[in-house]
Amino acid sequence: MNGLLYAFVACFLAGCGARDQVLVAALTDRLGPRFSLLAIACITGGLTCALAAYFAQDLGGVMNHRARLLLASFALAAAGVESLLVSPGRRAKEPTRSLFAALLVLAISQIVDAARFIVLAIALLHAPLPAALGGTLGGGAAIAIGWFGAGPLLAAEKHLRLARRIAGAILLLSGITLAWTTLGAL
Repeated sequence: MNGLLYAFVACFLAGCGARDQVLVAALTDRLGPRFSLLAIACITGGLTCALAAYFAQDLGGVMNHRARLLLASFALAAAGVESLLVSPGRRAKEPTRSLFAALLVLAISQIVDAARFIVLAIALLHAPLPAALGGTLGGGAAIAIGWFGAGPLLAAEKHLRLARRIAGAILLLSGITLAWTTLGAL
């Protein structure tokens, strides 16, 4: 249960200002609110969270506790680096109306974003299923905010980038601290 709550909160916060949230907001602002876009974004988010949790379960089964801690610290550091360095790209002037194209872009951007690295870290330290479920719900909530409040979210994009950079620094510091304490315990 703790893994679900941790993943929900962390993925919601990591999803604010993320590429998938801004893409959904930009498409909604440009093309109007399409429920199918929201559904596709949430489905791809859920599938990528499940993939991260499966990866954690598969790897975690052959690792001892210290190795899982070290891999979780690397995942947290990767989430921090992604939040610090990768920002949403420029919005398309004439976005496509193709849901399949949106599905591909969302899935590719979500598979290596901060929220999925966080799910990987939490799934390594807690049960994978609650971590995947919490990540799906938290990421879905962030995407839903982008869909419902597209205009205000796009207007506050500069502030979201700053908040995302601060969160990235905290995640990177957390990953380094966890690695340091794990390696120090050897």
